[in-house]
Amino acid sequence: MTEQPAELAEDSSVYKTLLESTRAIPWKIDWKTLQFAYIGPQIEPLLGWTPESWISVDDWATRMHPEDRDWVVNFCVSQSESGIDHEADYRALHKDGHYVWIRDVVHVVRNEEGEVEALVGFMFDISERKKTEHELATLQKKLEEYSFKDGLTGIANRRMFDTVMEETWNHALRHRHPLSVILLDIDKFKQYNDLHGHLQGDECLKQVATLLESAAKRARDFVARFGGEEFVIILPESDNEAAQKVAERCQKLLFREQIPHGGSEAGQCVTVSMGIGTVIPTRDQTINEFLSVVDERLYQAKHAGRNRIVAA
Repeated sequence: MTEQPAELAEDSSVYKTLLESTRAIPWKIDWKTLQFAYIGPQIEPLLGWTPESWISVDDWATRMHPEDRDWVVNFCVSQSESGIDHEADYRALHKDGHYVWIRDVVHVVRNEEGEVEALVGFMFDISERKKTEHELATLQKKLEEYSFKDGLTGIANRRMFDTVMEETWNHALRHRHPLSVILLDIDKFKQYNDLHGHLQGDECLKQVATLLESAAKRARDFVARFGGEEFVIILPESDNEAAQKVAERCQKLLFREQIPHGGSEAGQCVTVSMGIGTVIPTRDQTINEFLSVVDERLYQAKHAGRNRIVAA
């Protein structure tokens, strides 16, 4: 038995009630006229615009963030013309001027001839989800920074040094450029900690790290904490003479700072020992072999009485 008009009207009323009781916002657009045939009353609490103000797709497009508008409109139109169901996330303008993140889920309705007849869909408020995604992305960025940054001094850590050293080495290898590395160690740092305490020792490490960064002036120069009281400076496209100038600048800046030590035969103030290595890499050399040479020169500087520079 076919349903009577009264029964159909009742069913329609039930469906309408169900649609308008959800948090999702139902809507329908006539494809030929591009006019809204319907939009749920939930739109007003969410965006401040009355259902009656949603007349055509122009209202939908103009109430969209300018940065989202072109790609969203172009994407939705192309998908609709192809008869493909789709969805898009974008920022919709609230009547009071702020933006709300929306996810629009669109279903393409075709007639018996297979032509696009209408678009029906639901708008979902995804502001909280986007806020969470942004917070997670920010947290991820911070974690990535922390993973490459020394937690005490704020400069790069050994992990970051390994990455930058490999990149710089490969660049020097390809272009036949000289590459210099300065490895330095704070003299008698254990005694410094014993005399002044570990908190003051931490402050000393921070001061030295700051001085080293100011001594390595070029943007491509790289300073890292190598471990403990050891630091390293990578100087791309720098020969031995240029590297020695940077090392001497480190010494002068540290001397000017006059950080009292009291437990080192190398001087009454904090000093550093330095080893310098310069190389134009070849394919039969390795980074570890080169760094071993630099480390040996640092050892020679310490063995010879500290507070000095040993180069080739």
